[in-house]
Order: sequence, then C-alpha cells, then structure tokens
Amino acid sequence: MARIAGRFARIEPRRRVRSLVLGLLSDLPRKNCWTIAEWADEKTPVGMQHLLGRAKWDADQVRDDVRDYVVEHLHDDQAVLVVDETGDVKKGTATVGVQRQYTGTAGRIENAQVAVYLVYAGRRGHAAVDRELYVPRSWTTDPDRCRAAGLDQEVAFATKPELAARMVARFLEAGHRAAWVAGDEVYGGSPKLRTTLEERNIGYVLAVACSHEVTTGAGKFRSDVLAKKVPKRAWQKLSAGTGAKGHRFYDWAAVDLADPCPGSRQLLIRRNRSTGELAYYRCYSPAAVPLAELVRVAGSRWRVEEFFQAGKGLAALDQHQVRRYPSWSRWVTLAMLAHAFLAIVRADEHNRVPSPDGLIPLTCNEIRHLFIALVIRPVHDPAHLLGWSLWRRRHQAQSQASHYRRQAAQG
Repeated sequence: MARIAGRFARIEPRRRVRSLVLGLLSDLPRKNCWTIAEWADEKTPVGMQHLLGRAKWDADQVRDDVRDYVVEHLHDDQAVLVVDETGDVKKGTATVGVQRQYTGTAGRIENAQVAVYLVYAGRRGHAAVDRELYVPRSWTTDPDRCRAAGLDQEVAFATKPELAARMVARFLEAGHRAAWVAGDEVYGGSPKLRTTLEERNIGYVLAVACSHEVTTGAGKFRSDVLAKKVPKRAWQKLSAGTGAKGHRFYDWAAVDLADPCPGSRQLLIRRNRSTGELAYYRCYSPAAVPLAELVRVAGSRWRVEEFFQAGKGLAALDQHQVRRYPSWSRWVTLAMLAHAFLAIVRADEHNRVPSPDGLIPLTCNEIRHLFIALVIRPVHDPAHLLGWSLWRRRHQAQSQASHYRRQAAQG
C-alpha cells in the first residue's frame, strides 16, 4: 500500500483504500461497498462509495504503480504480454459500456459489460498490468449517455484489438520491455494489431481462425487447407506448459510464410493428440526462433484465463456494483493490485523456500487464506453487527417506499 499512498492527498482516503483492498482479499462471500464497509468496521458504506465515486485520486496513476510493482517483482526478459477480454453480466442499460453482446463468461450473447486486460506472464508468475473498458458504438454515438456514465462525451469507438495495442504501447512507453505478445482469434485476426507489433519489433503468437488466409512460397491458402499439406515428419510432440494435471502435450508444426518485410513469420499449427482437433496461430519474431519457443509463447496465453479465475475468485474483480466509469476503473484497478500482491508473494515464497516433500508449492488461494486468517481478520462486537442490520433495513425501507411512489405515479 505504500507504493500507492502518494496518489492520495489526504489521510482519510489513504486509510480507506487500504481497507478496501484488504476487503477485496477477504473471505466475504460477496464483496461490494456495503459488505466491505461493514467488514472494515465502518458504520455505513458512504465512505467506501465516496472513495470510488467522488474522492480525488487518479485510477490511471495507481494502474501505473501496479504495472511497475508487477514488473519489478516478476521481471523476465522473455516475458509474454497476454491480451484478452472478459465480460460481466449486467442488468439494465445504465451501467457504463453495457449492451447485449457475446461474453465468454456466460458462453452466449447476454446483456454484459466487457473489458480488455493486459497480463504480464513470466517464469516467476503472472498478473494484470493494464485494463481498458470496451465501449460499444451504441454508447460512443450517444454523448449524453456517455456523460451521464462519467465517460468523456468525445470518447471514440475503439475495437478490442485497438484497445490491446493501446495498452501494449503504454507498457513500452513506460520503459518496460516484453519479448512477446499473445492473444486469441479476436486479436490474431487484426492486421492492424499485427502490423503495430511488428513496427515496435515485438514478437507475437496470435490465434487465428481456420479460415484465416496466409501466403507461403507456394501461394495463398486457408489455414485449414495448409494444415492438410503438412507432412507427418513435420509434426513434433511438445508441451505447451504445465497445468493442474501435468504437462499439456500437443503435436505442433510450423509453416514459413512469405513476406518481403524483415523478420520471421510462420503459421503455427497445434493438433490435439487425442481428438485430432487443430488450432492455428500467426507468428512473428524479429529473428528466427526454435519451434519450442513459439510453443512456449502459445502456451502462455492460458495465463490470462488463470488471472480471470483468480482475479474474480480471490480479489472480486467482477463484483463491482457500480454504474459510472470512474468507479469501475477504480474498483478493477484496486482488484488488480490485490491479485498482484498474491501473485508476488507466491513468486517470492517459491523462490525463497523449497516446498517440503509431499506438499505442493503455496498457491494464491492458500496465501490469501493464511493472510486473512492470521494477519487481518477483524473481530466485530455485537453492537457493530446490530448497527449494520439496522442501517440495511432502513436503507431498504427507503428504497421500497421510493419504488412504491414511482409505481403509483406511473399508475
């Protein structure tokens, strides 16, 4: 917390943001301003709501602190920047960025809010270093709606690959370095993003669709057609990294692509050893690299899924019950900080203390459990608990009365 303390001019928000971050790490079943304020021994949620909505502090500056914190502790010369989006299902139309759109969280089209994240993945661990809210055209063409949600009414529409390019540029312009960028088909299918990365001399392994067309010395082919032409001797069994059940072995092959520009370009093909299912990746590196290196980078893409799972499950990344953009950006930035703390403690513990025989290394989940149980679990007296019960019932009564008044006026 000392790293971000200078972003808060007054002692009150500095103390409260500490309580909020600890609350994000707590074992509360549901985390929002109400539950965290009660857990943090405050009398009402007004202070927490003020911190997220109206207090004077810059979430982007704290985001920069989180990025520096992660890179300092998880530094890796061969780190991969992984880009991906995640959605939070929402009700209504007032929450910033919400519309009916596909979200992998639900696996279908839902009324949802979607954000793109940039995850720094190195050998010691991984954590998010940036975030951008995806603002659909239905919002950017309505300045009044944007203004009401706390967005700049001049905000321009940006695709998810454009948001990814923006975050990668910020990372590099801050003086940090990464050897590779990885992402799924949303990003691999964007020529503009691929060109931007090549111009910055950054390698990439980006997934593409089976219908994606590439050019080889023999002509132009769909990826799935080209895969059928790969001879048996070209396939190699390689691990894409370790998972919960051990190494993730696949068969891999790479086909060189024709391009007059400098650098090495391939179509990387992955084949499931059990089902035969194929996946495809567009690859670029400033200089030629072994197939095993491309496979390592392709396997790093799963780190972002691990971040979403841990960020939501351990640090309440998706539990924000806020509607306006400033509150959203502040909540998710502090959730990123909370997760980064767990990831860095995990990395330091793995480096410092070998696990005894018969024990797996400490996980982020176990570290959070021990931290809350041994260090920060608050103890509340009955008066505090009863006071919160009264506050909730009073607030709910006011909301109910307001609802009945509106209903009567409409009736």
